[in-house]
Amino acid sequence: MSVTVYSKPACVQCTATYRALDRLGVDYEIIDISADADALDRVRGMGYMQVPVVVAGEQHWAGFRPDMISALS
Repeated sequence: MSVTVYSKPACVQCTATYRALDRLGVDYEIIDISADADALDRVRGMGYMQVPVVVAGEQHWAGFRPDMISALS
């Protein structure tokens, strides 16, 4: 399953999300929405107004969600 984390610089919840994914050994791609207007549009299109937005297969969520991250392992 591919995991994508939409984030922006200096985001504390984004950093916490990366660390939790790293601890579980989950591979993921980071996309900076402040540098990619198409990615920002994708995130808004999913109904989110905050980062991080994590897309894991068919599911997605916003914010630091240890419960959802744990379910990926």
